[in-house]
Amino acid sequence: MPKFCANLSMLFAEQVFLERFSAAAQAGFKGVEYVGPYAFPKEQVAEVLHKNKLKQVLFNLPAGNWDAGERGIGCLPDRVGEFRDGVGKAIDYAKALGCTMINCLAGILPAGVSPEKGRATLVSNLAFAAAALQKEKILLIVEPINSYDIPGFLLNRSSDGIDVMDAVGGDNLKLQYDIYHMQRMEGEIANTLTRLMPRIGHIQIADNPGRHEPGTGEINYPFLFKHLEALGYEGWIGCEYKPKTSTVDGLGWMRN
Repeated sequence: MPKFCANLSMLFAEQVFLERFSAAAQAGFKGVEYVGPYAFPKEQVAEVLHKNKLKQVLFNLPAGNWDAGERGIGCLPDRVGEFRDGVGKAIDYAKALGCTMINCLAGILPAGVSPEKGRATLVSNLAFAAAALQKEKILLIVEPINSYDIPGFLLNRSSDGIDVMDAVGGDNLKLQYDIYHMQRMEGEIANTLTRLMPRIGHIQIADNPGRHEPGTGEINYPFLFKHLEALGYEGWIGCEYKPKTSTVDGLGWMRN
């Protein structure tokens, strides 16, 4: 059976963030993920997490000024010091929350920075983060994101993620494979999952078009869930979608 975790940055948005934990638990979720916990003291987040008997599956390294449109700072050459400080902050939160996996958002390539320079910066930052997280037994993952939702994002395809992973080397860096993003960029979901499964650390889902819940678009999720089981995937599947109506009203796909 697939293990679904609620992405609290998108689901249960009818409530303030700290109340979404109890809403997720009441809806039947056993795990949660989200962009980041850094707006709240780690003790406060840990309290609501444990009170609702939820597993903290994943969050991101500090991703810059999210409200201003930043989507990660991993490829920004002038923010390396901030990135490294963020790794320490993420470890601090992860230990408090019992989280064993953290995602790095590569970021939007700045004007005037070549793709080669951005990639080299990202590879160096990933190597630093992977080594630091490995000491704490925390897995680092990196995520390609489609170029329609976030124009200019450095990594757009699964091959982009694998490319930087190969450049970093080591055994503490895997791919976050978001089916929605990769459907928009390349399709071939089932075959790509088969080929890359040993290198995938986490999977996220949403349907296309609209980035709504499974069953609202073109992706055959019943088939893909069975396919993941056949491949032996035992990790969590993050529900990172925008509910078409309310979160609870849209959960019929999961109960089915």
